[in-house]
Amino acid sequence: MTTLDNRPNTALLVVDVQNGVVDEGHERDAVVANIGGLVGRARKEGVPVVWVQHSDEELVHGSEEWRIVGELAPEEAEPRVDKSYGDSFEDTDLEKVLAERGVGRLVVVGAETDACIRSTLHGALVRGYDATLVGDAHTTVDKSEWGAPKPDQVIAHTNLYWRYQVAPGRKGGTVTSEDVDFSG
Repeated sequence: MTTLDNRPNTALLVVDVQNGVVDEGHERDAVVANIGGLVGRARKEGVPVVWVQHSDEELVHGSEEWRIVGELAPEEAEPRVDKSYGDSFEDTDLEKVLAERGVGRLVVVGAETDACIRSTLHGALVRGYDATLVGDAHTTVDKSEWGAPKPDQVIAHTNLYWRYQVAPGRKGGTVTSEDVDFSG
């Protein structure tokens, strides 16, 4: 349903699954395992896997905190997108990477739910993409000491509201890992 012309393909977008981002994430091991399973399925089905990595003063490019978690290993041919803002499209080459692969639909996984995941989902939708959130393959850390809800509530709320997101000619949606359909 994307509004992007000649973009029939789907990509798995893996956002910020980096040591310094997910090490204390809610249900970290289960989320990383779900992401790993989806990466394997995408590769088997010939679906592009695109890796996004955030860097800033706390996540210094090339540092151990910046690296993708050890359980996941991007393949040499899989694109990597460096970003400095929450929205993975903002001031990056993500749009170019996706256009080169004819991608109009994204399956989104990663971290952090209440920051880069939400920003990227909204960024995708407003740019004309369909964007599906995998509800059991994203996480966040506990920010309740600053007034945020507990991580399980942040994740549940994001899964709920994204399930019903639509815009003219585009749609959101939330599915579980086992219900991901890369064919559309």
